Amino acid sequence: MSEVSIGKRKEKCENCTKQCNKKQSNDDISTHQESDLVNGQEREESQLLLSACLSCDGCMSEEESLKISQQNLEEVERVFALNKKCDVAKHKVLVASVCPQSLPFFAVKFDLDIAEAANKLCGFLKSLGVQFVFDTTLAAGFSIIESQKEFIQRYRRRHHDSHALPMFTSSCPGWIRYSERVLGSLVTPHICTARSPQQIMGCLVKDYFSKQQKINVDKVYHMVVAPCFDKKLEAVREEFYSSLLESRDVDCVLTSGEIYYLMQQKKISVEELDSVPLDHVLGEGGDVALVRHEGHGSEGFLEHVFKHAAKELFGLDVHKITYKTLRNRDFQEVTLERDGETLLQFAAVYGFRNIQTLVHRMRKGRVPYQLVEVLSCPGGCLSGRGQAESETTGRVDKNLVQQMEEAYSSLSVSLPEVNPTLQTLYQDWLQGQDSQQAGKLLHTQYKSQRQMPSQAPYMQW
Repeated sequence: MSEVSIGKRKEKCENCTKQCNKKQSNDDISTHQESDLVNGQEREESQLLLSACLSCDGCMSEEESLKISQQNLEEVERVFALNKKCDVAKHKVLVASVCPQSLPFFAVKFDLDIAEAANKLCGFLKSLGVQFVFDTTLAAGFSIIESQKEFIQRYRRRHHDSHALPMFTSSCPGWIRYSERVLGSLVTPHICTARSPQQIMGCLVKDYFSKQQKINVDKVYHMVVAPCFDKKLEAVREEFYSSLLESRDVDCVLTSGEIYYLMQQKKISVEELDSVPLDHVLGEGGDVALVRHEGHGSEGFLEHVFKHAAKELFGLDVHKITYKTLRNRDFQEVTLERDGETLLQFAAVYGFRNIQTLVHRMRKGRVPYQLVEVLSCPGGCLSGRGQAESETTGRVDKNLVQQMEEAYSSLSVSLPEVNPTLQTLYQDWLQGQDSQQAGKLLHTQYKSQRQMPSQAPYMQW
């Protein structure tokens, strides 16, 4: 990673240092640790921050560390430089995909509304040599729809499958890493298999879009702009690499802060930038209508699945969801009731301390929820350490986050299931919603990478 000033290096917390099963013993992780976990690793040539991530550098192999260290501004600029040379054999088609939670950061920094900020960001990326710039909301729509379908399937088999519920969301790589490396078989069977928006976007670019453009996949360089450093970790997972094509779905992840730093480094002001509309994955003309999904600063998996399940399972239309705050604003629940009977109970659990509480309850078989939306960053994706940290204190800039939340909430809400582009892609790209191709490209598997000291308690749903 380039020497971007995104905050001071964080030390591993006491819990992680004691419990790292690579450097220490296999003792069970404490479920009472109350320190937020923010980890870091420094290499001679780069710095790696796993932002509020629930893993640490001790859990990473040397190969992983090397791959992540290569996801930096210097690597992207190397690709730009190769494209400027005469050897066309080394030229790449550069594609950038921007996460919707990154756009509010640029809106605040540019002092523009989100739509204009997105066009200015697109103009900047294209001035560097990026040929196509996409918004990943479309990919998030796929992830939400697949999560909805999987929840219904899990709910219906809950009485004969002890691992069916609760279902945990799978879009946060810090949470996934922690589950696989520390929690193991207690949690991994409960994780939704739907790929994250980032990795679905990777498939969309490398599989569908490259074929539509008649470009060999090895000639496509796919970069993602994300609010979180942990997304770099997700991009190098082995299941998202094709040995046959020698290609990753996502070649490089840069944080919003890194892109903004690059603008400052090149001394480019917002006023100088051309306003260029984002591109359509289907190659259509006209401006891309920026929308958001339900939820406050994240993709809203909880809200979308809750409303879908209420309708699909109980025939109830839920128009507005009311959250009940439990321990704090990052531990909330929603309940569906009819005639005094609780039909559904979901929870949103953000941040390490709240996740520890959740895990502690799960070990005792006291989790009443059918679905839990889990994010490792307190406050959700808008608070990702790749964009929300103060450059001077290294702490989350609360004022910046508040402004980003206001900007994000200004976008109109869209239901993915009524998005015509999604329906077209399901047919033209995936040969239908329940096809083998959809299962292959939109889902993955998460597995325990440690031996748990005891079996998970049986939970009755």
